[in-house]
Amino acid sequence: MASIQPAAEAAVIDPKRDRLVITASSLGTVFEWYDFFLYGILAALIGKLFFPIDNPTAALLASLATFGAGFGVRPLGAVLFGYFGDRVGRKYTFLVTITLMGGATAAIGLLPTYANAGLWAPALLLLLRLLQGLALGGEYGGAAIYVAEHAPPTKRGQYTSWIQISVVGGFLLCLIVVLACRSAMTTEQFEAWGWRLPFLASLVMLAISIYIRMKLSESPIFTAMKAAGTTSKNPIVDSFKPGNFQNLFVALFGVAAGLTVIYYTSQFGTLYFLTGTARVPESEALVYLAIGAVIAAPLYVFFGWLSDRTGRKRLLLAGYALSMLLLFPLFWLMADGANPALSRAIAQAPVTLELPDCDFNVFARTHETDCAKALSLLSKRGISYSKREAPTLALNVGGQRVAGFDEAAYLAAVTAAGYPDQADPAEKQPWKIILGVAAMVALSAMTYGQVAAILVELFPARVRYTSMSIPYHIGTGYFGGFLPFIQQYIVMRTGDAFSGLWYTVGVVAMAFVVTLIWLPETRHRDIRE
Repeated sequence: MASIQPAAEAAVIDPKRDRLVITASSLGTVFEWYDFFLYGILAALIGKLFFPIDNPTAALLASLATFGAGFGVRPLGAVLFGYFGDRVGRKYTFLVTITLMGGATAAIGLLPTYANAGLWAPALLLLLRLLQGLALGGEYGGAAIYVAEHAPPTKRGQYTSWIQISVVGGFLLCLIVVLACRSAMTTEQFEAWGWRLPFLASLVMLAISIYIRMKLSESPIFTAMKAAGTTSKNPIVDSFKPGNFQNLFVALFGVAAGLTVIYYTSQFGTLYFLTGTARVPESEALVYLAIGAVIAAPLYVFFGWLSDRTGRKRLLLAGYALSMLLLFPLFWLMADGANPALSRAIAQAPVTLELPDCDFNVFARTHETDCAKALSLLSKRGISYSKREAPTLALNVGGQRVAGFDEAAYLAAVTAAGYPDQADPAEKQPWKIILGVAAMVALSAMTYGQVAAILVELFPARVRYTSMSIPYHIGTGYFGGFLPFIQQYIVMRTGDAFSGLWYTVGVVAMAFVVTLIWLPETRHRDIRE
């Protein structure tokens, strides 16, 4: 394929232009991910408001499944907006995506709850989540490509890493807004109407984003392609042609899937673990997440910069290897810091359930059988347990055996064995929690910081928007978007509070193998081609 005229390359460093490009793209990405993360942080509350069923575990899973549905539709957004990004242009496509995202997020803040609208409430919520996912499917690719096509060749990793850190910025902004709203009112007020304010705040962010992005000009590489008449007539078809298809495969299974499960484990996996298993109050857990993320977030830019000097592939492989090695130890560290009494109880008084044949459906509206009620109770309390086949139901903990099912007797037994209902502030060691969170964010930075540069360099300019968006959003949408749901489901089925982490380890192991064998080093590629 003929290359674009050299004049089209943004090799000349223009500090004023580069600052505007990075700021506009990154700020829009911050706001867009704020919109998307907001639902995940408030998933437990949304579960009660929009899925008010008698089984709180099922309500949470229904809420997480709706959270995942927004990710599930992202590949469709990648196809739709990728097509327009390669045909119409980078700038106007991501103007549309951020407008759609901001509008859908604000609308969630106006929805009636189940108590007011019945089944219409979860149906409308699902619709708006799908619109959010559709918009996000076009946002990331547009922002990453726009920055990369302006960046000097030797600084593509560094420049595009600001897009990666913007994802963390969106999460942090979300934490700050939610915590500010919670602290400004009582719990009852927040759960009654205050939860709507963070969603409505997206209207202000949308106005700022549109204003800044309207100041941008089109990407120089796309402008040159347009002038030369070399843009793709059908970027969707061209993306799947021989020669490009293998790169789609590598981008999906080697890049997007691996980095995504690490990132979402560092954020949502950690949040649900701290609040559900370690019994840390949600507002306190959010503070730990915010502090840990602030400490480690600069590493996204550092690793982007480092990839310009040492190469993208070896850095990605190192991040995958360290993630598999350190994942369980870091969660053990956080558990020990958040709730030492729980760690002692697990070691000294393990819980065993003697179970007959039991039909336990974690999605059931209510549980009718005693064995299902017992399993549901322990899952709700975040207590790890093992199972043993037996003719009758019984709970064994700390040398005490409780036959049958009696909720009060079960709770008394686990409490007597040292399993606390809430983490004891006097025993808590916040530094261990923050260290664990910061280390998880650092692992995410090591695998995520250079990824925008990898994906931009992996695909030719004429189909770049479509080709990088489709595998990225399939990977993040399915491997990552359903991660909270899958991890919680594994925990509830196995009884082991740490077992959900095996999902992350398994996906990262797959990504490591694919990257090692098939991902080329892309650092020196000419992205004008």
